[in-house]
Amino acid sequence: MEIEITVNGKLEEEEVVSLYQSNGWSSAEKPKELMAALEGSHTVIAGRVDSKLVGLCNALSDGHLVVYYPHMLVHPNFHRKGVGRKMMEAMHSIYKEFHQQILIADGRAIDFYNSVGFSRAGKSEPMWIYQGNEH
Repeated sequence: MEIEITVNGKLEEEEVVSLYQSNGWSSAEKPKELMAALEGSHTVIAGRVDSKLVGLCNALSDGHLVVYYPHMLVHPNFHRKGVGRKMMEAMHSIYKEFHQQILIADGRAIDFYNSVGFSRAGKSEPMWIYQGNEH
């Protein structure tokens, strides 16, 4: 299986919403806002197999010191096949010199993020005001 990684390439709303729905993410219920959020991202990385969107990761950044990865998802049929790892390698390549690379890891994804270099940020605790319902 060959995984094609693209940076800031064209995304169709239908394929993006389908990917988010396959993962049960509530942002799929707001397709216009989701697409606007992705378009406003500093970087969007797509993972494709046979031209089908199977993974997506985006970054918000000040462009110099700090980058935050709010969305990282892979279609469930492609979990543990290297899609997420390739997307994070691409992000690390783009932001390797940045002072901070930040994300919030869902409990099921902590081992994956540890395996690609992330660790808990000292004694800090993630905090949010959240409007979704999937957690």
